[in-house]
Amino acid sequence: MSQQALIRGEVSFRVGDGMLMPVPDGPVDIEITEDSVTIGWMEGNVPGSAAIPRDDFDRYVREGKIRLQQ
Repeated sequence: MSQQALIRGEVSFRVGDGMLMPVPDGPVDIEITEDSVTIGWMEGNVPGSAAIPRDDFDRYVREGKIRLQQ
């Protein structure tokens, strides 16, 4: 089940073995599993998505960079 959140601050994901790319500030949909979290967003009319490790997600939430909506 998808959950809503807000990105407020520097949240990044790695593209393959490449460089870190930022997730834009604003509303996102998240899907949480035991090992990873998938983040989906819209940038203009272009959808974006990324998977990040669960440990990174938990750190971003603790730091207030990802704010879960209720």
